[in-house]
Amino acid sequence: MDKAVVRAVPSEAKLSISLTLSGSHRQLQRDQTEPLGRALARISASATKTKKRKEPPAPGPPVRLFFRGQPVSEAATNAEAWQDGAELLVGNVIYRVERNPPICHELDLPRHVMAGFPVCPRLRLEFSDPDRSLFVWYKQQQAEWEEAGHERVFTPAVGDIGLRLKVRCTPGDGQRFGESRELEVQGPVEAGPGACTFDGRHLYTQRLTEEPVIRTVSYNLLADVYAQTEHARTVLFPYCAPYALELEYRHCLIRKELSGYRADLLCLQEVDRAVFSDSLAPALEAFGLDGLFRLKDKQHEGLATFYRRGRFRLCSQHDIVLGEALTGNPLHDDMLQRLSCFPGAKEKMLQRSSALQVSVLESTADPPRKICVANTHLYFHPKGGNIRLLQIAVALSHIRHVAYELYPGIPIIFCGDFNSTPSTGMYSFVRDGTIAEDHEDWTSNGDEERCNMSLSHPLKLKSASGEPAYTNYVGGFHGCLDYIFIDSESLDVEQVIPMPSHEEVTSHQALPSVSHPSDHIALICDLRWK
Repeated sequence: MDKAVVRAVPSEAKLSISLTLSGSHRQLQRDQTEPLGRALARISASATKTKKRKEPPAPGPPVRLFFRGQPVSEAATNAEAWQDGAELLVGNVIYRVERNPPICHELDLPRHVMAGFPVCPRLRLEFSDPDRSLFVWYKQQQAEWEEAGHERVFTPAVGDIGLRLKVRCTPGDGQRFGESRELEVQGPVEAGPGACTFDGRHLYTQRLTEEPVIRTVSYNLLADVYAQTEHARTVLFPYCAPYALELEYRHCLIRKELSGYRADLLCLQEVDRAVFSDSLAPALEAFGLDGLFRLKDKQHEGLATFYRRGRFRLCSQHDIVLGEALTGNPLHDDMLQRLSCFPGAKEKMLQRSSALQVSVLESTADPPRKICVANTHLYFHPKGGNIRLLQIAVALSHIRHVAYELYPGIPIIFCGDFNSTPSTGMYSFVRDGTIAEDHEDWTSNGDEERCNMSLSHPLKLKSASGEPAYTNYVGGFHGCLDYIFIDSESLDVEQVIPMPSHEEVTSHQALPSVSHPSDHIALICDLRWK
């Protein structure tokens, strides 16, 4: 029996009817509120169309629609009439109606795959659920394709080096399956780089955590928009093999590294907008993580927060651009008034694109139990300590508003690349709750940008990961710039996953390298509700 595929989405004004008439594929767009009789008349007319016509068209064949053996009223709307399982009669031809069948619109694979590194196809499905779809992986052996796996994610083995891979996706919704799509990887499986800096860390994260433990990761991924520049290749990272700076290579490593941490919360910085949608979100979704993205103001990269959907549900988002919030939210009026006495610092602060991503999540096991997860990336300039103090003050004030006023009493996890070592005013302000107006960081960029003021905040925060010797290691600099700050009154540190050894970090001189995808090192902590 032929089929007629009907796509009808309630939020859209039109539905489409796709079928083959007189040997030609036709797709009709009809108003959902239109009476069925008009759509049937249009199908009848389409059945008589030819490319060239010298004579007046003959009357079209009779067209009727039946559901469960009974004719459907031609006065019914298209939205009501076209039901899954109905039968469309066009002359003597019967079509089975499939309304909103599972569809795989897009199936994409990386151009390069490496042995030992997971491969996850990027999908664009409609009326379908990846967890209810079927996947079959094949590898080519002596010109023959052999089945190699049936999971959504496939990790080629060392023995697969030189072989070609392909995947077949059959979209499903739990009751029906749609038409399959196949795609072959462009090139053969390649050899991996050998030992990576994160391999040893994965030994500590082989299992998912369970309540009340929350595994939290903070990681600056090194945005491709910065890695793929002549300045990066020749000045910032001249020691790094050029191919190891390529997006495809680095993200092959990143997917393996992040998936192996089995995080419940994952806060990432320097995430390219296209990378989030095309690579990270599809891959991490396959590993059970849902993601949120916040673009920096007027930038091509930003912040991403992922949470394990088996553990958490999203309640609300409260993202801000720090400079905009300072001038646009009455919450910061006092600070703005004080900063107006320092026009140089005020102008520099308002020019910055730094953002703060704040998400309130609730436990799937215990919905009243909620948590505030914040993620940021502060101003990078070595002499920008004064601006980072202003930025962190705005960020902490906003977090306090969310966690103390909107959701009173919920714990805070504040991750990010703060571009500040433990000896800076930014770090002591977060930890101690105060900063004096005579702190040296207020004049970090000279007298023209000084902005001396005393600040305080009520949050009880501590660095869950301590103060590592470094979280950033590049030629000419290494230091601790990244932190996972936690609410010390509500959360305890269960364990801190050890950093890679100095020998691993420097095995290729500095970061990034063929064995490490970023110039930063991920922080990983297992936290426990008190």
